[in-house]
Amino acid sequence: MVVSLVVQKYGGTSVADPDRIKAVADHIVATRRAGRDVVVVVSAMGKTTDDLERLAHEVSTLPAGREMDMLLTAGERISIALLCMAIIDRGEHAVSFTGSQAGILTDTTHRKAKILEVKADRLRDAVTEGSIAVVAGFQGVSTTSDITTLGRGGSDTTAVALAAELEAEVCEIYTDVAGIFTADPRVVPTARKLDRVSYEEMLDMSATGGRVLALRSVEFARNHHVPVHVRSSFTWEPGTWVVQEDEVMEQAIISGVTHDLSEAKITITQVPDRPGIAARLFRALADDSVNVDMIVQNVSTEGHTDISFTVPKDEVARTQKAVEQIVDDLEASGCTADENIGRVSLVGAGMKTHPGVAATMFETLAHASVNIEMISTSSIRISCVVASDDVERAVRVLHAAFELGDDG
Repeated sequence: MVVSLVVQKYGGTSVADPDRIKAVADHIVATRRAGRDVVVVVSAMGKTTDDLERLAHEVSTLPAGREMDMLLTAGERISIALLCMAIIDRGEHAVSFTGSQAGILTDTTHRKAKILEVKADRLRDAVTEGSIAVVAGFQGVSTTSDITTLGRGGSDTTAVALAAELEAEVCEIYTDVAGIFTADPRVVPTARKLDRVSYEEMLDMSATGGRVLALRSVEFARNHHVPVHVRSSFTWEPGTWVVQEDEVMEQAIISGVTHDLSEAKITITQVPDRPGIAARLFRALADDSVNVDMIVQNVSTEGHTDISFTVPKDEVARTQKAVEQIVDDLEASGCTADENIGRVSLVGAGMKTHPGVAATMFETLAHASVNIEMISTSSIRISCVVASDDVERAVRVLHAAFELGDDG
């Protein structure tokens, strides 16, 4: 009989205290005794990472990236040791691994390193010997032997990368929600849980504010064909499968409405409208590792135009500094930042073959007196930047207009 292998990832809320760790250990042991090999990826307990971040900023105005990575990875090391203790108490053998011990090799970028290779020989050996391997998420070791972290949602990426390397049957992501919903249930109480979504839909949902799965983990899953099952560690009920598009039985026109309040809008005013200006601007931002998202250039008047784009709010100061260094060179009049904005998006593979989605979206927002500041589209997504105070209302009216809820 061929024994299947499952990779299970548990987020911070799933292991937030000793009772939660014991409950997770019970579930892992039950999975193992049902005849499956298990590799587990664990996040830091509860708010541990936030507490360590705060501690760092209490001793340093600008903590060094290398030392931040050394500090933050301590949280996951605590989790893996405690979880192994709980599993061993239940009669199964378990062994813990840091990211570097698990063979997660990354580039040299601190705080948001990218995985270059996974050398999982030690994990394979542990599983072959009958152990449950428990791996610290969110971390790895660089090509220069420094400890690195993978950025926000890095434990998801760790889990999917290990599932790909170990050829796991499934990567189960356990969190504090029951799956992927048609909207944030805290904003839309009638939001409906989706049984299946495609990798492409999940990519756009993650990129536009759906925080259940980290964007890079979905990219990894799509590229390596890893089935992902998002489930609740509080109810253990079946959740949402993220799979290839041809495995989604019926493509909905709209699968969900997402929203994001984490970005700010930067506007460069009175930029000369001539070739090369945009290239110089965005090259300067790229060289400073600023993550630019939506971009809009206004219609030129009298040889000048305005260029607006969105960046994460925590990169506003760095963005403004980078722009200020070249604004005179660009012959622009200035730079402004607006942090009181948010993004509302419709995502659905069915958009490809159903015209009129954009028209309905814009009409719905107009009827709700929501003003659109920027628009961006892909083949399966439409995003609008609106005032932050209008975001939740926009989500609710769009969810109702497209009849996405349980009452739809």
